Amino acid sequence: MQTDKAYKILALNHNLSHKQAKSLIDSGLVMLNGKKISIARLEVPYSSKFEILEVRKPHILFENDDLLAIDKPAFIESYALAKMFEGWSLLHRLDQETSGVILLIKEGSAFHQQAKEAFKKNEVYKEYRCLVQGIIAQPMDIDTPISTSKKKGFARSRIDKQGLESFTQITPIGIVGKKTLLKVVIKTGRTHQIRVHLQSIQHPIVGDRIYAKDSSAKRLMLHAHKIALLGVEITSPLPPNLCL
Repeated sequence: MQTDKAYKILALNHNLSHKQAKSLIDSGLVMLNGKKISIARLEVPYSSKFEILEVRKPHILFENDDLLAIDKPAFIESYALAKMFEGWSLLHRLDQETSGVILLIKEGSAFHQQAKEAFKKNEVYKEYRCLVQGIIAQPMDIDTPISTSKKKGFARSRIDKQGLESFTQITPIGIVGKKTLLKVVIKTGRTHQIRVHLQSIQHPIVGDRIYAKDSSAKRLMLHAHKIALLGVEITSPLPPNLCL
């Protein structure tokens, strides 16, 4: 059986340049046989059939002179999103495959300083929805400390007794087969906090390829549903795959 690198076959099949094909794979937008591929140089058969996932366009949820709230689609990196809105800068980040509310501000403004202080003091309300593996029947608080390491631009977090204080509150909303839809409220904002905490109780988020090696979904099933700070509250509608 003849094989070649995935990006070359993808480029040939979809009339793309090699650079475009590599970028799509690196962004997590390419499926092969129902599973996402993340290695552009993976050797695959010439007969391989790829599916390229569609990325929604971001749209504005709220705007005033100080704050711009965007409904972020999955698969758009936070810094790339900010570049789409001239004159605005990120206040915080979401993982590339996480959808939902993300906030932009005017860099260095009085509101920016107040918002940074609110995040630092854990005075920002952050509510998510996610679908996890297994059945969770009761609300639960998870407060195990988390530490994060960064290498070559990639961050990985883990449960660590010597790590930073981390608090996640989960409430089951519904059960779908052997999966549970959760309301998640985080009082701290550690890197990958929700993903690491849920994996630590053996209920990883569906589609989490980093902490659970789970390729059962086309994306990480995590959505930033609501955020409130300094008297402003913004909500992002739930995507169809997270509605019961």
